[in-house]
Amino acid sequence: MSIWRTKSIEQSIQDTDEPGHRLRRSLSAWDLTIFGVAVVIGAGIFTLTARVAATTAGPAVSLSFVIAAVACGLAAMCYAEFASTVPVAGSAYTFSYATLGELVAWIIGWDLVLEFALGSAVVAKGWSLYLGNLFEQFGGSLSSTVDLGFTTFDWGAVLIVAVVTLLLVSGTKLSARANAIITAIKVAVVLLVIVVGFLHFNPANLSPFIPPAVPAPAEDPTPALQQPLFQLLTGNAGTSFGWFGLLAAASLVFFAFIGFDVVATAAEETRNPKKDLPRGILGSLVIVTVLYVLVTLALTGMVPYTELPGDQATLASAFSLIGVDWAAKVIAVGAIAGLTTVVLVLILGQSRVIFAMSRDGLLPRGLAQVSDKTGTPARITLGVGAVVALVAGFVDIGVLEEMVNVGTLFAFVLVSIGVIVLRRTRPDLERSFKVPFVPVLPILAVLACLWLMVNLTAETWIRFLVWMVIGFAVYYFYGRKHSVLGRRSAQESRAAAADPRDKP
Repeated sequence: MSIWRTKSIEQSIQDTDEPGHRLRRSLSAWDLTIFGVAVVIGAGIFTLTARVAATTAGPAVSLSFVIAAVACGLAAMCYAEFASTVPVAGSAYTFSYATLGELVAWIIGWDLVLEFALGSAVVAKGWSLYLGNLFEQFGGSLSSTVDLGFTTFDWGAVLIVAVVTLLLVSGTKLSARANAIITAIKVAVVLLVIVVGFLHFNPANLSPFIPPAVPAPAEDPTPALQQPLFQLLTGNAGTSFGWFGLLAAASLVFFAFIGFDVVATAAEETRNPKKDLPRGILGSLVIVTVLYVLVTLALTGMVPYTELPGDQATLASAFSLIGVDWAAKVIAVGAIAGLTTVVLVLILGQSRVIFAMSRDGLLPRGLAQVSDKTGTPARITLGVGAVVALVAGFVDIGVLEEMVNVGTLFAFVLVSIGVIVLRRTRPDLERSFKVPFVPVLPILAVLACLWLMVNLTAETWIRFLVWMVIGFAVYYFYGRKHSVLGRRSAQESRAAAADPRDKP
């Protein structure tokens, strides 16, 4: 039972027609593009852009978004090639199973479980906070948490998780329609912010475009484990602004793009995956890049970056500085809409990854039953929703946010490597989309992701390694023994040994 056994592309596709485990194909390229925009554009566009401009890059924050988009685009092309070649649920897990072997596939699947679960729980808690803010903006008051003495219960986070879970169980196409409506609302808010910002645009505020570098203060040093791994290893104190600040800002804003990979998890529910998946993945990335760059240009053009309130800077505070206070109400509505769709798409991605792993036997196969009525993995979706609701409702997970980032980047690295491997091992496969200049671009994607990973804190790396160790234990004691591929291989070996034609 080799841990390096790979699952053929043909077998992966054949398994999608297994009775009782067949997902309903109902999504178009437009649905996938909306999914991508929905999960990438969250509350971060209303907070991260202003904070990074104020503390790290100045007006050059727009260029930081372009650099991050290029790095993200390299990984996106690798996802697009894989998703169109292997249109099966599971995203990076399925791609790794076909190229790098079962153990690597398990590792990346376990990693994606962490990424999507923590991501959806973190965003659900953010939605709860913005719900209270929305009431305040319109003169009301609402507390979405209840003090239980030994802990606090965040009913707002549980509410949004419950609503989107029930929506997803009702059917993927229905979820896509609701997602499209809410996404339209938040994109309209973003466009309104851009238009109003450019009406107050002053070109002088963009000079100097790349401000002079400012060394980090020597007093009150950051604890070692809370420093970025690269900084800890090199002893570099770091700087803000300047060219180094520009690159550091690219590392920060890269995480505003995280989520487009979730589109690949819906491959098996797409009507024409070979064409629609590349369009959905790359189309959503182009749209959000244009919106991010326009927002940052509008922001830094209407308010000098030096006047933004540092770590507390948001788009709302920027508009308040120019007397446009009503914008805070609009932004609050946009943030609620933005976070709603992020929670929905992350739980969708989580359920599809677990579905693929269960169908392969690495997790209990009973979980991978598909509802005859809705064509969705209802058991898994309800289970994922319950776990996310518990975590979001009772656990303070602010310190775990960076684990979402390291998990995502790790997946990007393995997918980029997998493209190179599959080109060499299966050059005969039909590829409706091909990454150009292989292996150069996938290697650049790997290097870009590794650079961003070493800019995460040492504390994040330690937690990530602990999660991986737990994953190895689960695979060793359960997954490798129940693997469907392993059992098929064993049966074929026994059949070959028993065949009298093979005996002298």
